[in-house]
Amino acid sequence: MNGQGKSEAGERIVKHVLDGHVAARTPIWMMRQAGRYLPEYRAVREQAGDFLTLCYTPDHAVEVTLQPIRRFGFDAAILFSDILVVPHALGVDLSFEAGEGPRLSRTTNLTELNALRDDLDPSRIERVLEAVGRIREELPRETTLLGFCGAPWTVATYMVAGRGTPDQGPARLASLTDPAFFQALIDRLVDTSARYLIGQLKAGADAVQIFDSWAGVLDPESFRRWSIEPIRRIVALVRAEVPDARIIAFPKGATLAGLTELVLATGVNAVGLDWTVERRDTRRAVGGRVALQGNLDPLVLIAGGAALDAAVDALVEDFRGAAHIFNLGHGIRPETPIAHVERMIARLRG
Repeated sequence: MNGQGKSEAGERIVKHVLDGHVAARTPIWMMRQAGRYLPEYRAVREQAGDFLTLCYTPDHAVEVTLQPIRRFGFDAAILFSDILVVPHALGVDLSFEAGEGPRLSRTTNLTELNALRDDLDPSRIERVLEAVGRIREELPRETTLLGFCGAPWTVATYMVAGRGTPDQGPARLASLTDPAFFQALIDRLVDTSARYLIGQLKAGADAVQIFDSWAGVLDPESFRRWSIEPIRRIVALVRAEVPDARIIAFPKGATLAGLTELVLATGVNAVGLDWTVERRDTRRAVGGRVALQGNLDPLVLIAGGAALDAAVDALVEDFRGAAHIFNLGHGIRPETPIAHVERMIARLRG
């Protein structure tokens, strides 16, 4: 990692930190920062009529991506979309049920996998990439634009089960009972996810994040095979075409040993940390190799008050002098008061 180096003044500060620099001030963005806690988001969501229309309509996607930047002045905007766009573009039926989350047509064997597309349906993906380009044009010059995809393991868990489950048991069982099918599914997702991220970077994203939201349910050997190795392959494929691509991995629930192994194996620029991570140990283990992102507990942001102030202060102190991006340890919850977000930002920026 580099020291502070040249000033990030006039640069995109999140991008600056992803390049390994220690910033003069801590940059901030939040996972799910464009979402239901914002009244302006809820208004656009109602206008769109359903979630997928919101994702695939560039006017809507641009607007909701920009809303938290206008309101809070975050240092990064993250494309408004969903990790399940990739299986949808492969031909999986997808809908979002109010209060119940996503519902997908299941992919449980090689026959069902082979019935899907080999590549992503451009009629769907090109709308997302159009939104990326337009967001970059409309963002303030100093604001970093982040794209993203779901990690193959996490996306596969939804494809196998047809929905989210408490421990993603259906996918874990499939990986044990039919490893040939499961490997083929992961391979398809590696290739298509890499193409998707390359498209986002070429359309104007400054960096991309790979969300492995269900990494924490895997045993160590499975974590290596189904989380680390697919992410490593995606990073290699993306950088073969975009050599200077900045990539963040977020393996939620990973142990310190797992995080360390992921950093060493994949060559990502940064790792996102969930709120259960011991920050000082993690900094000692990998802070000299990658930027660190996180890791305020989203419930602390709901609690607010003195608890929020103390948590922000402790987090800043633990990462002082490191290449660090302030973020939550997972997505912001819909019931989070806007005033608490404002208090967090004011506390961080002093």
